[in-house]
Amino acid sequence: EVQLVESGGGLVQAGESLRLSCAASGFSFGEYTLGWIRQAPGKGREGVSCISTPSGRKYYTDSVKGRFTISRDNAKNTVYLRMNSLKAEDTADYYCALSYGDSCVSSGMDNWGKGTLVTVSS
Repeated sequence: EVQLVESGGGLVQAGESLRLSCAASGFSFGEYTLGWIRQAPGKGREGVSCISTPSGRKYYTDSVKGRFTISRDNAKNTVYLRMNSLKAEDTADYYCALSYGDSCVSSGMDNWGKGTLVTVSS
């Protein structure tokens, strides 16, 4: 059974940093794409960042480029999202998600974690 467990969310002030973690199990960690999808209050889900574990290729949505960094630790089966210079508009539920098809959009993800809330006060 695939399990994706997020941690690291919280309340921070604008300009501060957070690191989200996603502990993965139940599948071959090194073969698929993992990423972070977020949903802000009243908005749809948005692909924030993904990493293709076979190739190491990384994707970032435009609004986070230069501020967020995705990485993985294969020994720990964990994916991280380092978020710097946080803005109020980054406030959202952040979900770790798995794609068997190398996708980084909500509709292309096959398994989801329960999410972790990030709140950025301005």
